[in-house]
Amino acid sequence: MTIRRIVPCTHDRHARAILDIFNEAIANSTALYDYQPRSLASMETWFATKQAGGFPVIGIEDEAGQLVAFGSFGTFRAWPAYKYSVEHSVYVHQDHRGHGLGLQVMHALIDAARQRQVHAMIGAIDADNQGSIALHRRLGFSRVGTLPQVGFKFGRWLDLALYQLLLDTPAEPVDG
Repeated sequence: MTIRRIVPCTHDRHARAILDIFNEAIANSTALYDYQPRSLASMETWFATKQAGGFPVIGIEDEAGQLVAFGSFGTFRAWPAYKYSVEHSVYVHQDHRGHGLGLQVMHALIDAARQRQVHAMIGAIDADNQGSIALHRRLGFSRVGTLPQVGFKFGRWLDLALYQLLLDTPAEPVDG
């Protein structure tokens, strides 16, 4: 049995592995609507933004300490009234897909969202990504909308499906 552990990701330990996972997804899928691979320097800004917002980056390492999956969440929209909503993402290394790692990361993200008093988690998923859609449905997310033809990649228009999970937090939300 393979031993895996959930870890908080850091720039120093995980930036290269996260970058590799991002860049594989950019090159070979519609999980990211980017065209060009990201640079290692871009990871400094990415991690700094997560840290400044108090947003987690949660990973799974294999028994050798290699990152095989990760997820995070961040600002859904920049206006103050959205403070209880986040947009999340989860990625699994191409060699480790189909083994429940995305589910483990998502459980950890949901727990982290509750701890941070988040009310709504939103996933923006390519409408043809049946694996991610099945994962979200399994976790109780509901499809709340589709944005038709908002992306264009690999010579075709892409629809973006929005999935949402409402949490029972915060107990006492406040304005301002």
